[in-house]
Amino acid sequence: MTRTANRGRLTVTWLVAAAALALAGPAGPARAADGAAPPPMTDGFGLTRADPTVGGPTDFTLTVTTPEVAGKHHIKIILPSGYYDDPGRRYPVLYFLHGSPDDPAQQNYPALRASDSMITVIPDGGARGWYANWLDQKTRLGAQNWENFHLKQVIPFIDANLRTVATRKARAVAGVSMGGFGALHYAQVRPDLFSQTASLSGDIDLSARSMDLRLAVVASVTDALGAVCGSSSGVCDPANSPYQPGVDSDALFGSPYPVFNADRRWNEVDPAAHMDKLAGVGVSVYVGNGGGSPVDPEFWLEGAAGHVKESMDKLGMPYHYVDYGDGSGWGAQCNGGHNAGCWEQDLRDLIPRLERAFAS
Repeated sequence: MTRTANRGRLTVTWLVAAAALALAGPAGPARAADGAAPPPMTDGFGLTRADPTVGGPTDFTLTVTTPEVAGKHHIKIILPSGYYDDPGRRYPVLYFLHGSPDDPAQQNYPALRASDSMITVIPDGGARGWYANWLDQKTRLGAQNWENFHLKQVIPFIDANLRTVATRKARAVAGVSMGGFGALHYAQVRPDLFSQTASLSGDIDLSARSMDLRLAVVASVTDALGAVCGSSSGVCDPANSPYQPGVDSDALFGSPYPVFNADRRWNEVDPAAHMDKLAGVGVSVYVGNGGGSPVDPEFWLEGAAGHVKESMDKLGMPYHYVDYGDGSGWGAQCNGGHNAGCWEQDLRDLIPRLERAFAS
């Protein structure tokens, strides 16, 4: 039986188991206030700090509020170890987007702290925000303009408060799982902001041919079965679902069903269908096969990554593509599954490549 046939039969299995500032802009603070604290950060661009900053001078987490998204939101920032040594030096920035239902504070990949030549910023994407401005802003969740939050507020806030190189050339966006979708989506809607983008096990084909992935997204919105775990953690407790409260299935991108073009908004944001928008952007895609098990989300995401590769091949685009299969040749901690062990190895490959691109 073909994998295509299996997909139709195993959708339920998936749901249950997986279920612009100038270069010479504001210099920013040169040194942490007392040498052991994070640098001071000034409110602006619609962001207001809500709680004390947590962490040390080079690895800290802010809590902010914004009219664009209801609630409080973490922004984790990782500075190069030598950030305070040379007050005149500026740095490129990697925006790293987490998966569902994670939080920036949980993104503790050693590879993200290894670079001494760039800043890493991890903004909150919500348990199931999907890095988008939702169609329905009147659900019980309140305002859900995640795209506005990140692209119109977080980026200029970071450029105003830290010593960044505030240019497209010096800015990248990458993400895991839900964040992989966000990374390609953001680079497609704002290629003027990013010179590099990367998907690590991303939901990067939301077309009708990948209906299983669409339904997984819908399940996170509706809190289907109380536990849809296509996430970075891979663990959900149905009694304490991170996807509560559930809202209408059409709240995110409208109807997901391909009937009379009702799913047009899904097609508009489908990364695989719009790879032409990434002309001139460096693209990296990483994926495994879940060890061949349809219970592992990676099994389905491998097909999505393959569709993106096909699109780039047809366009004659350059790209960096890694399908590490069962993970046997991809680091000591990777088993080919949808998990942090594989993503750490992805980042060990990606970050030096970003550093070289920024330095070129």
